[in-house]
Amino acid sequence: MNKFEQLGLNESLLLAIKDLGFENPSEVQEKAIPVLLEQNTDLVALAQTGTGKTAAFGFPLIQKIDAENRNTQALILSPTRELCLQITNEIKLYSKYIKGLHTVAVYGGASITEQAREVKRGAQIIVATPGRMQDMINRGLVNIKNIDFCILDEADEMLNMGFYEDICSILSDTPDEKNTWLFSATMPAEVARIAKQFMSNPKEITVGHKNSGSATVSHEYYVVNARDRYEALKRLADANPDIFSVVFCRTKRDTQAVAEKLIEDGYNAAALHGDLSQAQRDGVMKSFRGRQIQMLVATDVAARGIDVDNVTHVVNYQLPDEIETYNHRSGRTGRAGKLGTSIVIVTKSELRKIHSIERIIQQKFQEKTIPSGIEICEIQLLHLANKIKDTEVDHDIDTYLPAINEVLDGLSKEELIKKMVSVEFNRFINYYKSKRDLTGERGSDRERSSEPREIRAGDPVRYFINIGARDDFDWMQLKDFIKETLDLGRDDVFKVDVKEGFSFFNTDGEHTDKVMSILNGYDMNGRRINVEISKNDGGGRRDHNGRNSGGGRREGGFRGERSGSAPRRDGGFRSDRGSAPRREGGFRGERNSSAPRREGGFSDRAPRRAESAGDSSRPRRPRRS
Repeated sequence: MNKFEQLGLNESLLLAIKDLGFENPSEVQEKAIPVLLEQNTDLVALAQTGTGKTAAFGFPLIQKIDAENRNTQALILSPTRELCLQITNEIKLYSKYIKGLHTVAVYGGASITEQAREVKRGAQIIVATPGRMQDMINRGLVNIKNIDFCILDEADEMLNMGFYEDICSILSDTPDEKNTWLFSATMPAEVARIAKQFMSNPKEITVGHKNSGSATVSHEYYVVNARDRYEALKRLADANPDIFSVVFCRTKRDTQAVAEKLIEDGYNAAALHGDLSQAQRDGVMKSFRGRQIQMLVATDVAARGIDVDNVTHVVNYQLPDEIETYNHRSGRTGRAGKLGTSIVIVTKSELRKIHSIERIIQQKFQEKTIPSGIEICEIQLLHLANKIKDTEVDHDIDTYLPAINEVLDGLSKEELIKKMVSVEFNRFINYYKSKRDLTGERGSDRERSSEPREIRAGDPVRYFINIGARDDFDWMQLKDFIKETLDLGRDDVFKVDVKEGFSFFNTDGEHTDKVMSILNGYDMNGRRINVEISKNDGGGRRDHNGRNSGGGRREGGFRGERSGSAPRRDGGFRSDRGSAPRREGGFRGERNSSAPRREGGFSDRAPRRAESAGDSSRPRRPRRS
């Protein structure tokens, strides 16, 4: 007997489950489905992302819906467009054998008139984002005053995104006697407040410990200098040739910048953030699901709808502002019982956050060092050898064997192997032999004069910035510009010293990452800003009048090696490109760069620019503002 049968599901659902290939219910499904089928009750279910929550509420909801009644009977609220569409598609798959049951997605970025028309035709289930749902209620385009069920999916994230008032308003427009099912990964105070205000004696189901992380995800962190963050990301990608990952950044600007750098350095990457149109977002996600993209660089909000199988790594390029958000990020991998890895790239000043996350997820992080160039080359060499071994031979090549044998005549087996492998390996070794190692950043060798001093929270850090009096700044105007751009407090920027063509300023060390990631590359009326950390750490000895001005040498800046400096990912044996190894996934050698291309890389058919992925019109790169 299928284990789903034991949960009390009807024949129509069981047929759909069989088609989907589901065999055993997950823990949250096993706990929630019988309760929701047997009782008319409110429910609070706490379970990590990727544990099968959609089916946990979807199966009993479908079974309880009256398909012959065309009025709206259920509302499902989700935080993002992507998740809204994903839930809608899953509900449609689950209900494929139930005639007359219609599910409609209601979300921003699409025609509200068309969505209202779909609802009016008869939608027993509406799946909606809070903002668009509130808009439709305000316009009188939807009636939820008589629904029987209301489901809040990813409730903690909806509230974290600022939807508290919308959710309260929407729930106030629903009948008191309905059943409310709340599903969440964590239970912050606002979620508990919603449960207390709008739910009556809810049953509670917890999978694992409250707010804990998934047992299928391992956690590791790498300590680097702020200026080495991007280089560390590339090395971690190169050290994992089969990486299929989501890379998280805090802001849309950083997301776009990192994705563009990765693409220019030959990696199969794309950006996913709120400034993309719905068509672009759909195109990016289609490419990611098809594994044309191996490194999807995303903001936390945009990534809420990512439900893609076999994601091997989540990379926290920057830790989230809210520690609890880490749980949602790491939940993108290790799904459906498969193992995954969550990587965090941190500076020393951020180590305290690692310990805070450990307490929340009740799991330990493993500290690791960034692989050296020679270690990456060894990994790539063995990966290439295995790829050659596992390649299926197309016997159409037999036609050309006589000519090939003639060219290779006289080479021994050992010589042939060396030459064949060297076509790709030489490019990696040539790139990495000139690169310094990023290991040992926490050791005593960091005290060498050529290395930057340790930056700690609370310590003043002095920066060089390439704008000054000729850009119409005095010290007060520059201070206000920096403070407003970085969203810092009145006293967080100090010791501002404006020169003719450049300036200096100070912040506490805790703001260094924000300064370096946001200001570097910032477009100020066509002027590209560059910020670097001054090696003279006597930042407290300078004032805005320039007294005792010894700026010292500068370091840092957010200067990732671009176009031509990074090894491309291994992509077959192709010698008609420059000196750089491509990453696996193509005999595409049109780019004359020094970087190896990533597996499954953007072919000639795929968009090159991060912001144009998925949009054939290929819009020009938006200026940063």
